[in-house]
Formats: sequence, C-alpha cells, structure tokens
Amino acid sequence: MPTFEIISFVVLGALAWLWFDSIHVREIGVRAAKAACDAENLQLLDDTVSISSLRLARDDDGRLLLRRAYAFDYSDTGDDRCRGSVVLLGSHVIVVNVGRREAPHLTLLH
Repeated sequence: MPTFEIISFVVLGALAWLWFDSIHVREIGVRAAKAACDAENLQLLDDTVSISSLRLARDDDGRLLLRRAYAFDYSDTGDDRCRGSVVLLGSHVIVVNVGRREAPHLTLLH
C-alpha cells in the first residue's frame, strides 16, 4: 500500500476519533452546565453548550490531553440572558462558571 494512502487512513481515523470524542465530551459539558444551573436555581437556555476554545494541556500526571472550553447561556429570571462557561480537560470537568456579577457601586468624588 502506498505511503500516501496509509497517511490518509491515519488522518481520517484521527479526525473520526476527534469527532466522536468531541460529541462525548460535549454531552459531559451539557450535563455539568445543567447541574450547575440547577444547583443555583438558574435556567440553562437552549439546553446546549458551544465550543469556545480547544487546545492541548497537561493533567496532574503530565499526560497531554485536549482542554475544551464551552460557553452556554443561562437565565435567572427568564427575561435575561447571561453567559456561563464550562472547562473540561480530557473528559473531566475542571470548572463551571455560572456566577452572576453585580455591577460595581461607584461613588463619585467631587
């Protein structure tokens, strides 16, 4: 078998693995976002997450894994839309952010 065909099969296999792995990890991200929203009495809007970054990172054991960050929208009243995020290293959830940030109270000095 020519070298080009072997390389093509390896690349196609790697892309198929990445696609299937990404679907699996995305579902973990959706479950983590839902759980965080439920814990804070928030509503996960659209019931989905969207990828915002993908890069390589090392875990605590030094293994090289894919680090994926997903963004999602949630609401506390049903009338607003806030942005949250969930970060996974491999298939492990590292952090979920659904914190509401209050606008700082500014005092004007004269």
